[in-house]
Amino acid sequence: MTDFIHDNLIVIGRIITIIPLMLVVTLYMGKRAIGEMPVFDFLIIVILGALVGADIADPEIEHLPTAVAIIAIGLFQKAIVKWKISNHKIGKLLTLGPTIVIQDGILLHENMQKIQYSIDNIFVYAAPERCFRYT
Repeated sequence: MTDFIHDNLIVIGRIITIIPLMLVVTLYMGKRAIGEMPVFDFLIIVILGALVGADIADPEIEHLPTAVAIIAIGLFQKAIVKWKISNHKIGKLLTLGPTIVIQDGILLHENMQKIQYSIDNIFVYAAPERCFRYT
């Protein structure tokens, strides 16, 4: 019973310490909407989530190395973003560019198939802009 209480107190302590650290690192990395997030940034978020989840759930995992890993990942992400901005070729390599699905009022079905978009996806984005009616 004491091991159970001890382990749960460790988990609660980790939640109290690791979530604020993750918040600070995430705010340092920058604000961006999920829909605009480049693939690299998405992978960083997934990795951070897995790292924090493992740290919180398993009291056997050392807490300080997890904190160091979170900080290192945040710094690594920031360095890659600065590199992408300063080097256009690297930026194109690490980021998925936009795909044109409507050009001159015409749906580009081939492009829609490449990104697995349906006409319903287009209507969701176009309806608020009053581009055309859905009937």
